[in-house]
Amino acid sequence: MPSSKNLSPQQLSALTALGMAVPVALGVYWIRSEIWIALLSLLLVFLGGYGLILYTLQTFIYRKIKLIYKFIYQTKASKREEFYYKNILPQKGIDEVSEDVEAWAEQRKAEIEMLQKNEAYRKEFLQNLSHELKTPIFAIQGYVDTLLNGALENTEVNKKFLQSTSRNVDRLVNLVDDLDEISKLEMGEQLLFQDNFIIQDLLKEVYESLSIKADEKEIRCLIKKGCELPLSVYADKEKIRQVLINLVDNAIKYGKQNGVIESSFYKVDGARVLIEISDDGSGISEEHLNRIFERFYRTDLARSRKVGGSGLGLSICKHIIEAHGQSIHVRSKIDVGSTFGFTLQSRKE
Repeated sequence: MPSSKNLSPQQLSALTALGMAVPVALGVYWIRSEIWIALLSLLLVFLGGYGLILYTLQTFIYRKIKLIYKFIYQTKASKREEFYYKNILPQKGIDEVSEDVEAWAEQRKAEIEMLQKNEAYRKEFLQNLSHELKTPIFAIQGYVDTLLNGALENTEVNKKFLQSTSRNVDRLVNLVDDLDEISKLEMGEQLLFQDNFIIQDLLKEVYESLSIKADEKEIRCLIKKGCELPLSVYADKEKIRQVLINLVDNAIKYGKQNGVIESSFYKVDGARVLIEISDDGSGISEEHLNRIFERFYRTDLARSRKVGGSGLGLSICKHIIEAHGQSIHVRSKIDVGSTFGFTLQSRKE
């Protein structure tokens, strides 16, 4: 027997009509004392009441419910939906309809929360982008205006101003290039040219390319003892070079004077290789770790502006690694240092 809380329109109409017909039949039997007249009255009142109540329910209640369903789906009814409205929906109880509406409301709530979160992220992104663009543009504008107002003839400052202008132009170009690359990565337009290579050899090349920067801060770049055994990975070598350059460059920027950058390599579950780049710098507070790979996100605005960069490096790293079907993570502790790690597929035969 169906639950009294989940009756279909037909069942509800039948029970209501029966509740009307029984007292009428009993009344007729009490007055006339003839069973066949009482039964006939029961049948007539039941059928008439059932038809009237069902018509009322379907016309004035379930018609509104159909409108609610059409509003939920917000589409012109297809043939399948019309069949649903005519044949399946009328079989549903009010509680079932209520559950459907509640489920839709929860879904809409989740969608609205996601839209609000995305809107907040979009506003923050545009604000950060505006700031990143303004800084070099205003600097260029200031230098050019100064040169046009007479400094061009002053040999003591004109070359200095032009060099500063050139550096800010380079900063703008790098920013636009990074934005273009991250857009292509997000849209899946960057093709991967994967092949087998020794990851330690690639890291040594990166160390060599950044050796001048490291020497300026007297930072030693080395491979962790016990991790020298060559490990072959299957990936896009140039894209992974870019990831390693970004990670090692950040380790140099935020590492301490006379510090150490240490890289380690481990086999994971036979199918992947884990690469970690560690420094002994100032570290990152825990509150920032969940957002460190977002575009333009900076943990220390003043310090980040001083060391330069577009603020897109870690975000690009994340997209490159995810394009390989792998993951990237960070561990860090204030005044101890940071470790950035990512996985790659092992050598593919």
